[in-house]
Amino acid sequence: MIEADRARAVALFGDRVSRETWARLDRLVERVIERQTVMNLVAASTIPHIWTRHVADSLQLLDLAPAAKRWIDLGSGAGFPGLVIAAALGAKGEVHLVESNQKKARFLREAARELALPAIVHASRIEDLVADKPFDVVTARALAPLDKLLGYANPLLKKGMVGLFPKGQDVGAELTQAAKSWKLDAELIPSKTDPHGRIVVVRQAIKYK
Repeated sequence: MIEADRARAVALFGDRVSRETWARLDRLVERVIERQTVMNLVAASTIPHIWTRHVADSLQLLDLAPAAKRWIDLGSGAGFPGLVIAAALGAKGEVHLVESNQKKARFLREAARELALPAIVHASRIEDLVADKPFDVVTARALAPLDKLLGYANPLLKKGMVGLFPKGQDVGAELTQAAKSWKLDAELIPSKTDPHGRIVVVRQAIKYK
């Protein structure tokens, strides 16, 4: 089943992802599945569809910021999308991954080192991170409802970065709730991997007083 799911991911992005990148992603998936037996990296029910549910879902973000070289991923968890973006960018880019769970941060560091990825892991809370370097994109996946997520990301968005936030079928309700607290310059892009999903592209978020 996993091989068939991998084939679907390749069909979606094979023409834009190098063979070397697919090889790195193969190793990343192997690492996630191996560690899943001892720590909860992703929902167990998603493992049979790990390629479309997690890898391809992460890769699609690259299409929305093709020129971006410096990314920061909040609440990186198992490395989706952070490590996937790093694998695709290779030496041309740099991805910072923020993960407060020490065990998950250790997994991210080990995976980045083993796969020789341009990834820097920050084992800290998002609120405690001082992002003094310039980034092009801030992203977060399955971290928090949009209203709360904007609070985490806004210090970065205020510096001119674009926010790319994959969301599921509740995106409409999340956007409505967020609009009560935030003035947004944002748009919804249909997901290529989830017919009910959308990617929220945020260019500016101003908190109402």
